[in-house]
Amino acid sequence: MERYKTFKEFYPYYISEHENKYTKLLHFIGTSVGIFFLIIFLISFEFIYLLFALISGYAFAWIGHFFIEKNKPATFKYPFYSFIGDHKMFIEILQGKHKIF
Repeated sequence: MERYKTFKEFYPYYISEHENKYTKLLHFIGTSVGIFFLIIFLISFEFIYLLFALISGYAFAWIGHFFIEKNKPATFKYPFYSFIGDHKMFIEILQGKHKIF
């Protein structure tokens, strides 16, 4: 098993685990909902919204991995890099670098 020492080394692997555009779409939806709940948390300081942010982000992503890509989420081996990778991919989708439609 290869261990990535930097995020720069990790990110190409992360993207390779998201080949299907519908997996990317589910990640995009989950991250969007997660950001929404994070904003609600920052406004209200009700910690339940922080929990909702984490659950929604991971739930959508894991559905994509288990049922579309049929692989294990990178989160299981690389939780921190995966979290960063998801948000980087989210920004790249907004920039048009990844097609989801």
